[in-house]
Amino acid sequence: MSAEPELWAPQACTLPTAERPLRVAEFDELFTEAVREVRRINATSVSMDLTPSPEVAARAAELVVREAGCCSFFTFGLIATGGSLCLEITVPEQNADVLKALAARAEGASA
Repeated sequence: MSAEPELWAPQACTLPTAERPLRVAEFDELFTEAVREVRRINATSVSMDLTPSPEVAARAAELVVREAGCCSFFTFGLIATGGSLCLEITVPEQNADVLKALAARAEGASA
């Protein structure tokens, strides 16, 4: 993971600057350990298949709740059904570049 955190941590983020690298590292860890596939639905929507386990679901839920608290433009959905676990992320059109950078990080980590 060599991409700079600032590529997807926008100015609208209210997380203190010193804490941003830690949050990026948490996402990188989730992406590396749990993302099986990344699907870019459109410019404002991405779907990630995760390892379907209670531990991954809990970890992803805790992380996205914290992220939504500082970057309120994100909408996260965590869906568990039929032995699968999916993280859906959407953003408003003006934040499409942030989602694109986040998806690229996930793709790079899960490759």
